[in-house]
Amino acid sequence: MHKLTRPIPPPVCLRRYDYRTQKWGEVTEADKGDIWLKLDEMQSKRCAYCEAQIVTTKVGSTSHIEHFEQRSRARSKTYLWSNLFGSCYRKDSCGKHKDEQTYPPADLIKPDIEDPEAFLVFAPDGTVHPKVGLSPPDKHRAQETIRIFNLNGSLAAIRKRELIGYTQTAKSLAELSELAAEFEDGLEIYQTELANELAAIKGKPFETAIRHTLCKQNEDDHQIL
Repeated sequence: MHKLTRPIPPPVCLRRYDYRTQKWGEVTEADKGDIWLKLDEMQSKRCAYCEAQIVTTKVGSTSHIEHFEQRSRARSKTYLWSNLFGSCYRKDSCGKHKDEQTYPPADLIKPDIEDPEAFLVFAPDGTVHPKVGLSPPDKHRAQETIRIFNLNGSLAAIRKRELIGYTQTAKSLAELSELAAEFEDGLEIYQTELANELAAIKGKPFETAIRHTLCKQNEDDHQIL
């Protein structure tokens, strides 16, 4: 889960729908395609919540257009652009799991408004936790976001598999960091190697978890997270 920048203006097709007279099921496939174009621009074909890669075309789709505040509880926001995200189709996590829960919407971290990385830290074992030092209200929101999207369910094992190769890279970076002080240009070499690794993962599925794995071992010395 990471910060998203919502494209402006919203999809023009949303103007054609009125929550008072039309249901979401009446949105045409063509209009959903236009909505997905904007969502893909914002999310780079990754789930807004778990960052897994998603197929957003009708053929072979592994995703759905998701309402941050459920239609059943916030009908007036059915066609509100700021309420729409693209989510993976896993029933035990993300948008599908959220819609089976009861919660105050304010308890959730909204990734196009807030930076989830101010609240959440991903561990090399694939789990995600509230960031250390949060205020009690912010810690509660971090915990509820993890719970309501079930980010530590089956997703933890999926993330762990993705992180295996990067764990060794993180150890190598940590060793390089420790040796940096012994060489005149050691710190520069370390920073260049780390920057290259971070550039290589840009846009990948689970990018935030990978970045936290690469950086966390050096967090105290370099304040990367």
